Amino acid sequence: MPASAPEVKKAGTKTLGAEIIFLDGSEEDWRRAAEEMAAERNLTMVTPFDDEAIVAGQGTVGLEILEDLPEVGTVLVPVGGGGLLSGVAAAIKLSGSSARVIGVEPEVADDARRSFRSGQIVELPREQAGRTIADGMRATRLGEITFAHIREFVDDIITVSEAEIRSAMRRIILEARLLAEPSGAVSFAAFLFHENELSLSGSTVAIVSGGNVEPALLVEILS
Repeated sequence: MPASAPEVKKAGTKTLGAEIIFLDGSEEDWRRAAEEMAAERNLTMVTPFDDEAIVAGQGTVGLEILEDLPEVGTVLVPVGGGGLLSGVAAAIKLSGSSARVIGVEPEVADDARRSFRSGQIVELPREQAGRTIADGMRATRLGEITFAHIREFVDDIITVSEAEIRSAMRRIILEARLLAEPSGAVSFAAFLFHENELSLSGSTVAIVSGGNVEPALLVEILS
């Protein structure tokens, strides 16, 4: 994990019994170090998003949406490394649904939107991606597997501001009584503040993914 990871996530990981190794550098540095450790200790490497099994597993969220709401018109999905968006989009489109699937990310960490619009993977400087409050979306680039799925199955990717993320978190917590971390609130932020850009029609689902938020940040946002 990066040393800058939220304390609540560090504590939760330790509680589950994991050994945490903090490592500076880029995502490529982290991946290489993890692969070397897996080889040395005879461990199984589980990537965070750029893996077909991870994409397929997260795609079950899309299947659940179609089961509960077969005529859904639009599905808004948070996008960091792209695993969740890839899986949901593939599941919905390959099920024959005509629903539009739209990824949502912070505007200060918009590597996915840039990649989607340009047709090639765009990598952001870590310093830029690290500026967003949505710590789960600080990936600097999409994976090769996730980008291929996104190009084939996703209709669009839009961005939301930091202020919009905070406002969406507050609304979810106070009105829906759900604890959403910033990364989980971006899709609802898009629904609240970008209706014209989204051209919504029919029923809309905003996936709220992630509830690990620092207590101090939670107090700040609610106040």
